[in-house]
Amino acid sequence: MKVIIIGGVAAGTKAAAKLKREDRSAQVTILTKSEDISYAGCGLPYYVGDVIKERKQLIVNTPQSFAKLTGADVHTLTEVISIDRAAKEVTAVDLTTKEETRYSYDKLIIATGASPIRPRVEGAELKNVFYMRTPQDAQDLRDAAASGTIRRAVVAGGGFIGLEVAENLASQGIKVSVIDMAEHIMPGFDPEMAEFVENHLADEGIMPFTNTKLEAILGTEKVEKVQTSRKAMKADAAVLCLGIRPNTQFLDGSGIELTQGGTVLVNEYMQTNDADIYALGDCACVTNRITGAPAWSPMGSSANIEGRLAATGLAGEGKPYPGVLGTGIVKLPGLNAGRTGLTESAARDAGFDPVTVTCVVDDKAHYYPDASYFIIKLIADKKTERFLGIQCLGKGAVDKIIDIAVMALSMKAVLSDLENLDFAYAPPFSTAIHPLEHAVNILINKISGRLESITPSEFAAGAAEGYRVIDASMSPSIEGVDFLDLANVNGVQPQYAADDKLLLVCAKGKRAYMLQNRLKYYGYTNTKVLEGGTTFNGAEF
Repeated sequence: MKVIIIGGVAAGTKAAAKLKREDRSAQVTILTKSEDISYAGCGLPYYVGDVIKERKQLIVNTPQSFAKLTGADVHTLTEVISIDRAAKEVTAVDLTTKEETRYSYDKLIIATGASPIRPRVEGAELKNVFYMRTPQDAQDLRDAAASGTIRRAVVAGGGFIGLEVAENLASQGIKVSVIDMAEHIMPGFDPEMAEFVENHLADEGIMPFTNTKLEAILGTEKVEKVQTSRKAMKADAAVLCLGIRPNTQFLDGSGIELTQGGTVLVNEYMQTNDADIYALGDCACVTNRITGAPAWSPMGSSANIEGRLAATGLAGEGKPYPGVLGTGIVKLPGLNAGRTGLTESAARDAGFDPVTVTCVVDDKAHYYPDASYFIIKLIADKKTERFLGIQCLGKGAVDKIIDIAVMALSMKAVLSDLENLDFAYAPPFSTAIHPLEHAVNILINKISGRLESITPSEFAAGAAEGYRVIDASMSPSIEGVDFLDLANVNGVQPQYAADDKLLLVCAKGKRAYMLQNRLKYYGYTNTKVLEGGTTFNGAEF
């Protein structure tokens, strides 16, 4: 079996290595236009910030070492320019000699990845305009940062890569602003969660400007200002992280079906509309595991899974790919952020009736050194109580919350499935009732009516209008409002009528819920708890 793989990095090299292990007789040839075949693209921002010390640490394999390790034939600086499906041949050009060569195949894998969007704006070719896609991109930005000539930088794009670059530049003492034309940074998070991160970044000295479009980059020879739809911002460097486009232009006229911005549409076995041609990684469009709708997941994790599945399929042991969940995680200054599954709005768009809760829970035993908290937003279907998604913010191990949720979503769990699980517990690692389980219990209480609350998004939209704010904290902490000490509420509170609209607020929401429970017992019928308390909604008080 003769297999041609177009592209390397994650998906292409994973498919090649796995296929050669499964079927040593397979003739596997990799054709890639890059000089590098396999590198850690997700590690590039950390090389910029000197967290990763040596460039060679980013290089997983050289073309020579990969060929020796796997037995695949590797051709770098070789760009495939067309596919002849009838003849089962690809035409490639040697980027050094400009010579064209035709390669025949029995099976073809397209793993051409994606390239950064290069905006057509004035000044995009000035010195100190950077991208972040290849090791050389990271090297260029790192060298410029280390030179001491960059004091101010503007990062255009508030996705994970842009934020990671911003963090790593800021760690070098560079003043960083992030601009994004969307209403909020961090696509894949609900607006109130993203807004919390925006406020946190501002507190950390990284200034986010949303609803702000990049219009031009100004300067004579190098970057001097970045012109936005809001104002001109002084800068010594501009890092453009405006997203990526799949490298599929060479497929024009091939008959390979494309979708979602030019990605290749594949089935559950990673096959295109031509059964002998597969597509993987950043250039492919798979499905959402919950909804079954087309989903683009340009992540190194997805690319590796897809490469492995395609290889086993070619070797005769095909297994269907159930799809992606939109899982992602990012490290920010003093805060980690992760998510998986559907957002509240995506769940509604998919036909569910979403119910949510936003809560603040301890991340480990409160008395243990370095204990902090998680802010968790859970999404479930109100009628069936099927778990649909989660977003989590915190200083600690956000990944463990997200990874447990991935398992639950993949198994189509309902909330009761997550209610009494035997999670690992010791004070350095968790709380006696696991933080995720704690959040699930709160949402179950909300659905059952035990907890009556206002979400942060509802609060921001004015849902608490007409309510009297009651401070339910351990000690008075909200200026200008009544304070009720839970420990002393042992009967009717004569200052309030039974049907008074009372909004109960504490630091995290727990004491407010306990106060609501007690007030209900004494006949109060119109209380609400503010989810997330002042920890999440602090800017409003």
